[in-house]
Amino acid sequence: MGFAVCGGAQLMCTFGMAPSVMNVLPNNKTMTSMPLANIMDNKPMANIMPFGMCTCPANPQVAAATAAALGVLTPMPCVPAIPAPWAPGSPQVLIGNFPALNNTSKLMCAYGGVISITNPGVTNIQVP
Repeated sequence: MGFAVCGGAQLMCTFGMAPSVMNVLPNNKTMTSMPLANIMDNKPMANIMPFGMCTCPANPQVAAATAAALGVLTPMPCVPAIPAPWAPGSPQVLIGNFPALNNTSKLMCAYGGVISITNPGVTNIQVP
């Protein structure tokens, strides 16, 4: 059991240096004071904003900057690369024909970071 996630939720990436905020577009969504999210709200720069600087050596920009600095880890600006939807979601509750996003769901960045929800936003709706 978790809480439904809405627009304005706070996110954190394991390789990011700053928190981020989730944007949920209102298309076909259940409305509370903010639109509720589903597992397909995973689009970089539309739903998932950058996390400041990225420190993951698997990120090509970080790898190049680190090599140029003779092996000293050199963070570079975060640009999330999201290959798949949030998981696991709440399949018993559909929002916009997809499972609802809850505060225990995780999102993987292609560079190795794990994005988690640190605050689900202004909703107190519980979902299984």
